[in-house]
Amino acid sequence: MIERKLALSNDILMSVEKPARYIGGELNSVMKAKSDIRLRFVMCFPDIYEIGMSHLGISILYNLFNSYDDVWCERVFSPWTDLDKVMRENKIPLFALESQDKVKEFDFLGFTLQYEMCYTNVLQVLDLAGIAYKSTDREEDDPIVIGGGPCVYNPEPIADFFDIFYIGEGETKYRELFDLYEDCKEKKLSRHEFLRLASHIGGLYVPSLYNISYNEDGTIKAMEPIYDDVPKVVKKEVVKDLDDVSYPLKPIVPFIRAIQDRMVLEVQRGCIRGCRFCQAGQIYKPIRERSVEKLLEYADTLIENTGYEELSLSSLSTSDYTRLGPLLENLIDKCNKKKINISLPSLRIDAFSLDVMNKIQDVRKSSLTFAPEAGSQRMRNVINKGLTVDNILEGAKMAFLGGWNKVKLYFMLGLPFEEEEDIKSIAELCNEVALAYYDVLPKEKRNGRISITASTSFFIPKPFTAFQWAKMNDMQQFIDKAELTKKSISSVLNQRSISYHWHEAGTSIVEGIFARGDRKVADAIIYAYEHGCIFDAWTDNYNHDMWMESFDKTDVDYKNYIFRERGEDEIFPWDFIDIGVTKNYLLKEWNNAKEGIVTKNCRDKCSGCGAFTYKCGICPGVHNG
Repeated sequence: MIERKLALSNDILMSVEKPARYIGGELNSVMKAKSDIRLRFVMCFPDIYEIGMSHLGISILYNLFNSYDDVWCERVFSPWTDLDKVMRENKIPLFALESQDKVKEFDFLGFTLQYEMCYTNVLQVLDLAGIAYKSTDREEDDPIVIGGGPCVYNPEPIADFFDIFYIGEGETKYRELFDLYEDCKEKKLSRHEFLRLASHIGGLYVPSLYNISYNEDGTIKAMEPIYDDVPKVVKKEVVKDLDDVSYPLKPIVPFIRAIQDRMVLEVQRGCIRGCRFCQAGQIYKPIRERSVEKLLEYADTLIENTGYEELSLSSLSTSDYTRLGPLLENLIDKCNKKKINISLPSLRIDAFSLDVMNKIQDVRKSSLTFAPEAGSQRMRNVINKGLTVDNILEGAKMAFLGGWNKVKLYFMLGLPFEEEEDIKSIAELCNEVALAYYDVLPKEKRNGRISITASTSFFIPKPFTAFQWAKMNDMQQFIDKAELTKKSISSVLNQRSISYHWHEAGTSIVEGIFARGDRKVADAIIYAYEHGCIFDAWTDNYNHDMWMESFDKTDVDYKNYIFRERGEDEIFPWDFIDIGVTKNYLLKEWNNAKEGIVTKNCRDKCSGCGAFTYKCGICPGVHNG
């Protein structure tokens, strides 16, 4: 047995909230003898333990890296504010969970970047670890700081903080990177020499090897590599066969309840839907499915290795998995015998889905979720949602007949080409859903009053979407639109059955700046962090005034990033990334949005988006030019 000493004393552990966040040693966590390994990697989710431990991506890479005999992968998360304070006061360096060794002693520090509002937490981790914020200030023996996840599809606002970004799916190129690192270490090559060689590996972007020039109006003029052997374009990495890659069949089981406290089966990657606001739908193309046989094999092993009481099917749109019926027939039988619940997020509410949900244990304890995204049909056509009011009401009626009386409806405010009537239509749609309940069920069959929760988030234009050219609403416009929605709901017939919630407007503004900003934003992030901004995704911790001050003090013209419509020929900070989906296709979709033209999904008709170049998943079978 490998012995280890905890980095924190018992007194400190007993003084902080949830000390189990910091001790490691959980079921299925991996310990290795240091004498047997050549490379140490510490994986970081820059938020608290409970959120990070719920992320499938970290579990996949943790399992993959630890399958290599020469590599030991450990974990680290952002210490919550109570321990952060104690570590600074006592000069305790940040440590990894498994070995409890200092993060600074590792070869690689890898961040998964799932949302933009975690950027100050990246600085927190670097700061507590004793690693310089900017890659240009790091020492030769500092860890190589690498980032991956959806935020790296515009890495430029945080490019100064990272040595490498991994663009795409992590299963394909890490072994090649590790071999290169070990070889460079053996040859005693410098950090810079290693990074230059790493840029030759597909999917790897080394920001320090590129120069950016700007036009007088602040837009990008050009982005050029500083060496001829460094690629001008970085192409996204894609796993072509999901049945042929590593999957975490012995996931770590936390001592404390994680946000997603269950086993996860990833049934597919990608999405056939073409929602014009959705970044994930584009960056994860093409859609690829796992086989039923492989998923059932995974389910058996996960049940045996974890002891969880719930199994979740994961994907962007589970209803679109073509073999969902046969998969569920087998899983329901298997899980019923083991007293395990099945969770089905991301379902479209139709007859098939409701029939399936009726067969699943405990499903009636929760509400059903619809995501119309917009109240009016005109706006749903603009965003290419592919839902009509008849689809929504028919789904609701079937749900009510099936015994549900709680419905959640998700919408966005501030969408491109939105008008006042579109906003008022949110209240009208909620009211129609309520009316459908009373219409379809006689009084004696109703299970109490219908309960509808309407939630609105604020639209943020994201890279690699049809709306990347769109301007964003300002804070007051967002607030005014939320107030109009609230007022409209309070005036409909069934107002007492409808509750309304909206997202924080300030964080949406800052998230928009990060989503479409460039390298000039980095100093503002440092300023905000050094003036107390941390855990910005948490409403109670978010300080909007300080963020506005940070942009002002560092001369960042943030309005130029978000409050203007982009020109069709403008160079974006992320244009050096090739995701398969072409800029010309997205521009065509932007123009279709202006006309309210609906584009069919990938299974009905190939739209020639460009993802066919990967020659995998759905694309080879449907491509027709």
